[in-house]
Amino acid sequence: MRARKFILITIVSSILLLIDWYVWQGVQVAFQNTSNQTQSIVKWLYWGFTTVTLTGLWAYHFANPDLLESRLRRIILTSLLIIYVSKLFSVAFILVDDIIRLFKWLKEAISPSTDVASGVNGDGGVIARSEFLMKTAVIAASLPATAFTWGILSGAHDYRIRNIRLAIKDLPKAFEGLTIAQVSDIHSGSFFNKTAVKGGVELLMQKKPDMVFFTGDLVNNEASEVKDYIDIFDKIKAPLGVYSTLGNHDYGDYVAWPSLQAKNQNLHNLMQAHKAMGYDLLMDENRTITLGGEKLAIVGVQNISGQTHRFHSYGNLSKAVQGTDDAAVKLLLSHDPTHWDKEVNKQFPDIDVMFSGHTHGAQFGINIFDKTYSPAQWAFKQWAGLYQSGDQQLYVNRGYGYLGYPGRVGMPPEITIFELARA
Repeated sequence: MRARKFILITIVSSILLLIDWYVWQGVQVAFQNTSNQTQSIVKWLYWGFTTVTLTGLWAYHFANPDLLESRLRRIILTSLLIIYVSKLFSVAFILVDDIIRLFKWLKEAISPSTDVASGVNGDGGVIARSEFLMKTAVIAASLPATAFTWGILSGAHDYRIRNIRLAIKDLPKAFEGLTIAQVSDIHSGSFFNKTAVKGGVELLMQKKPDMVFFTGDLVNNEASEVKDYIDIFDKIKAPLGVYSTLGNHDYGDYVAWPSLQAKNQNLHNLMQAHKAMGYDLLMDENRTITLGGEKLAIVGVQNISGQTHRFHSYGNLSKAVQGTDDAAVKLLLSHDPTHWDKEVNKQFPDIDVMFSGHTHGAQFGINIFDKTYSPAQWAFKQWAGLYQSGDQQLYVNRGYGYLGYPGRVGMPPEITIFELARA
């Protein structure tokens, strides 16, 4: 296994080094008219960063975990992301220049343009790189680098309230105007600004919702990650209760546990954390809210995924809805939106609304007019916002926290406030 990893990292490092060399050709041209001292500084900085970055890649995979603490590991991954995404932007411009040069070379090879005075090709047999395109390539690299850095410094905790009017067919009058707040994908193990996290909770509580739904992924991997944030998230309260469910990261599936017992203990500790925060964790079960003689069922399942090749499924929706036949409205908390097409809108037509998270909106989006485009839509059919199929609806929350890249660009963390209305 270790030998296989060594080969894989060697291949990845070679590809990254090739990208570095290719981009360096453009950097050299962009700075060719500067002083020798400037060119020397640029050279040392460029290859110095490359050396540090690739060393970090190897350390991330092979260094003793006890010596390379989790925060440093996240810094390494973030640096790799920012540096090489930025360089790929440069590659696009350098490649355009090389294609132009190739066509010019072919044209000269087929039909040489002879300079009458000198008797040589008009360009002296040399097709030079375009300094303009190379400088553009350098500038292009700075744009994603700036955006990703800003996404960490500002976007990571730029909490936004999204107000949604949730129209439900045959909603009893007793529930009209009821407000529900949804938070999802906290990923407490990724946080680096406790004050900002607290500010997001305060923003939520200013809205004074009647109920709160938390739709999973309290941690990245281990229950201990939420320890320092229990005294923040326990401030989330609501008159009709705070209800929660588990996400794929809550089960510890991405950790090499020393034993099954250790993994099960981690899950137990996580469930206790929900209890300590005052959340009513629904493990394939339901709760009933009664107002004016009418019943509203809150159904919660453990993680169920329609992408079983990527994520495990633990939940049992048939079990979770037992005893809800007399409820006028059924609201489902299910972490993964692919559960919607897997069985909810096919086998459970009496579920009115499903609340999910999971996608994070890829933590990246580009807003053009009234539309947002994100890499998340390549991986998920339903990836953010409100979806409808017949009388059933699905809402996918963009997430409160972040995973991997410790920031957000064009996809701010979301707190959703729903107001129930009659369709």
